[in-house]
Amino acid sequence: MAKADKTDARKKPAAKQAGKKAAPAARPAKKATAAPPAGKKAAAKPAAKSTGTKKKATRKPAASPRAKAGGPTREPEPRSANGPLSDLLAFPESPARVGGRSGKYVYCIIHTNDPCRFGPIGIGSEPAEVHTVNYKDVAAVVSDTPLEVYDPTRENVLAHERVNEVVMRDFTVIPMSFSTVFKTSEDIVELLRSAYEAFRDVLVKMQDKLEFGLKVLWEPETIIREIEKDDDNLRLLRQEISHQKGSTYFARMQYGRLVDSLLQDRSEKLVSEIIDALSGVCVASRTNKPIGDKMILNGAFLVARDREPDFDSKVKEIDARYENLIFKYTGPWPPYNFVNIRLKLERASEAE
Repeated sequence: MAKADKTDARKKPAAKQAGKKAAPAARPAKKATAAPPAGKKAAAKPAAKSTGTKKKATRKPAASPRAKAGGPTREPEPRSANGPLSDLLAFPESPARVGGRSGKYVYCIIHTNDPCRFGPIGIGSEPAEVHTVNYKDVAAVVSDTPLEVYDPTRENVLAHERVNEVVMRDFTVIPMSFSTVFKTSEDIVELLRSAYEAFRDVLVKMQDKLEFGLKVLWEPETIIREIEKDDDNLRLLRQEISHQKGSTYFARMQYGRLVDSLLQDRSEKLVSEIIDALSGVCVASRTNKPIGDKMILNGAFLVARDREPDFDSKVKEIDARYENLIFKYTGPWPPYNFVNIRLKLERASEAE
């Protein structure tokens, strides 16, 4: 039976640096493997195997204290430098490992009038103190760091996501891509000043909203057997191939084309039903290109914070309804798939 997994990690942003324009990043995902996604950009904008037995949707506790017992599994899923998170903000990339110089690692942008401190939870072998750099009523969440490019190792990416997890408990966030480093606080203030209206607009629209990922997979051979029971033409064609003497090339070609068409129709019907069922508990949804031949839905859903339990329950309900489907459910993430801000910081690139 279908299995729904809800993972508790956040989409992993793409690598960025202050100084030069960032290179392709690596989006993924908290509950899913998103995706989570291009050139190194700060992100505003994260399979199970069918065995014939359907398992209940469960939510495994992960690193985040927000994980709730009884829900779909949440597993940390670091985003790589080439993932979806790279689609949000473009920042200049600083030179790798500039000896002895320090900078500011930026995790996300939030709305606040007051300076904030979040504790020693930042990236690095010795977790750095995380605090804000403020401009008017927006702020960048940062920590001090050597002025270098961080490798997108699991440890580093999860450290980046850990900060976003903590900040998301109390704030709406616009996440920055992994390894976004600025030289000084003044450069960060310049970013906030130059993009102030864009940041404020996004923060207002995304206030108290979270993103959840839902991937739905199937085993094609299992579905084909189901279709053969319902489609006389397909069943008869298969019997003809199995009993035919001599070459079966053209019959097999005809069978393959018919199977592809019927699988496509079945996939579109199931995806439409699932999205329609979730539409009542989400603000918006977006479908991304499926990955591999077993995935039929790679979806992102924007959910009001106070409707999270309703969304969670609806995913479990849908999971129980469909045999032979596998649900991989992840989140909550910052609204990576529902924000699109693109910036170029001329001042930072000229500083080089």
